[in-house]
Parts: sequence; structure tokens; C-alpha cells
Amino acid sequence: MKDLNQYDVGFDIPAKPGMDEADIQTPCLVLDLDALDRNVKKMGDLCKKMGVRHRAHGKMHKSVDVAKLQERLGASVGVCCQKVSEAEVFVRGGIKDVMVSNQVRDPAKIDRLAKMPKLGARILVCVDDPDNVADLQAAAARHGTTLECLVEIDCGAGRCGVTTSQDVVNIAKLIDAADNLKFAGIQAYQGAMQHMDLYKDREAKIDIAVAMVADAVTALKSQGLDCDIVGGGGTGSYYFEGNSGVYNELQCGSYAFMDADYGRILDKDGKRIDQGEWENSLFILTSVMSHSKADKAIVDAGLKAQSVDSGLPVVYGRDDVTYIKCSDEHGVVEDPNGVLKVNDKLRLVPGHCDPTCNVHDWYVGVRNGKVESVWPVSARGKAY
Repeated sequence: MKDLNQYDVGFDIPAKPGMDEADIQTPCLVLDLDALDRNVKKMGDLCKKMGVRHRAHGKMHKSVDVAKLQERLGASVGVCCQKVSEAEVFVRGGIKDVMVSNQVRDPAKIDRLAKMPKLGARILVCVDDPDNVADLQAAAARHGTTLECLVEIDCGAGRCGVTTSQDVVNIAKLIDAADNLKFAGIQAYQGAMQHMDLYKDREAKIDIAVAMVADAVTALKSQGLDCDIVGGGGTGSYYFEGNSGVYNELQCGSYAFMDADYGRILDKDGKRIDQGEWENSLFILTSVMSHSKADKAIVDAGLKAQSVDSGLPVVYGRDDVTYIKCSDEHGVVEDPNGVLKVNDKLRLVPGHCDPTCNVHDWYVGVRNGKVESVWPVSARGKAY
């Protein structure tokens, strides 16, 4: 990356360090650095208290800088991500422990994966098919490297993963017998329940997952196979896996930024998790560009500035105006009392942080009304 001083604000980047927050070009992603720091440190403290590791989910932020912050303030042991190209970005950026928490089957992708340990990083990948083991072994042998493999269990998400302990054992044995592979443990993420509103509903789903994983761990031990990693857990469930006595590594991601969809779920006391458990630290900063209609303000953050798959964004810190719809380049904000004016800026909490971050090139880190940092969305668009 070039020195930021070589970039033009408004063309290359939305801001430079030292600028006033009021002068940031919109629409762009803004990070409240104080809130982000507190979220990251809190997760690190919670994991330490539960006696588990935290492997931060890099697919959420796709940022080497955020990953390094999570290592520094939250004692994360590395990152997990979903694609080989994402993993390459993190490894080349200096992250030394990277898991692809997904299956890699394409020969070209397997070849790239097998080369990554040469860059000085521990590389892990998930497997749910015996045929994949042979392909991974062949590529690792070809490059003289070692890949660590986890057997993925489908513990309720209904996507990838095997469903019986015997299948786990069978694949683990194949991995253990391969010269250039190392059996590292189990991947068991229950993604389907993360956004269930009620704590007790999420708990019921995780109880099923924990029982499945415990059975698999027992079956592996009976064959002399130990799990270095029993991984999973997300922002909506980490306390269940972390206190289970079965999982030893959590993979939470959205806690650091906290989007509107996650924020709506309830903790054990029936309180929204964005009202005490976690803070909103990621925002889409947007400007009012038109107010020709007395009761509506038009802002410059539309569909191209966010993902609305999990709902529309929420205007942060205000209940007098509401973001009600959007098209490609426009957002419509209901303003019944006409309190907004042209060039006013609003902070929007995105409905879903992961795909929203993926449509931006930069994070603008703000503290005390000033731009402190401008970080690239390092793995933006790395979907292969």
C-alpha cells in the first residue's frame, strides 16, 4: 500500500489521519475506535475467563489491521476465514495462524493453500469428504509443506460437514495417516441459530451441537486421536460453547463491529445485546444530499454502500429520523419534523456488517472527533 499522503481525499480515500470527522467524504465506513477497542478487549477477557482461545473470524472485517488489533488487545490466536484468497491476504499481511473454516476442493485453490505454509504461517483447513484428504496430501507433498486439517461436523447449520461420529473418526484416521497432513481437531459451528432472538432458543440448539461434538471427541480419543482444536461459536452463542467444557476455541466475528441484525437478539436477561453486552463500533457515514420533500431527507448511502439482506440500516443515536428505503445511490430517511438539512451527516448501523464491509475499500478510524487511522479493507472482493 502506498503512503496515505500519496492518495487524494475524495478520489482514492475518504479521509486522511488528522482530519476532522466532519470533513470525511461519504458514504464510507467509519470505526469508533474507542468502542472497537472495548469490544475487542472484552472478548479477550471473556475467553480468558472461560479458559478458551479466540480465533477471530476474519471474514467479517476482511482487514489485516483489525486482525492485528484483535491479537494485540484481545489476545486472539489468529484468524479464521472462508476462502483461500482471504487466507492469502491475512498470511501476507503478517497473521501467522490462519484457518480456512471451509472446504477447499478446486485443484488450483488446493495448490495455493498448500503453498501458504512457505510464508511462515500455520495453515488449517476443514474437511468433510475422504476424497479431499488425498488431494490435500498430494498438494502438500508436492510443495514440501504441512497442512493441518479439521473434520467438520454439521451440528445444525445444514451446510457443510459430516453428521456421525464414525464419519469423523474415518476422516480423521485418513488425515492422521497422511505424511504431509496433521489432524488438528474438529470444526463445529452452528450458524443457523446465531440470530434467533431468544436466549433459550439459541441455548436449546447449542445443547444439541455440544452433545454431537462431545460424542465425536470421545470417539476420536478411543482411537488415540486427540483434538488440539474443538472450534466453533459465534457472537450469538459464544457463552454456550465457551462454558461447555467441550469446545476450546471460539470463532466470533461480528461482536467487534456489532450490526443491527445481531444487535436485536436478546441476552439471558431479555436485553438487546447492543445495549450493554456489545457496542456499535462500525457505521456507514452518510450525508444528506437533498431535502426537497419536507418530510424526507435523501442521503448518499444506498444499495451500493451496504448489504440489506438482513434488513435496512438503523440511524444511530436518534429516534427522530428513520432510514426507510434505498435504491442504488440513494437512501430515503423519514424526517417528519424536518430536523435535517442538506450536508448533515448521519451514522448508520448496517443491517449485516460482513457483506457491507466487502463493498468498501477503506475503514476510517475516528477518535474524539478526529480521524486517527485509515485502514484498507485488505481482503475486499477476495471471494475465491
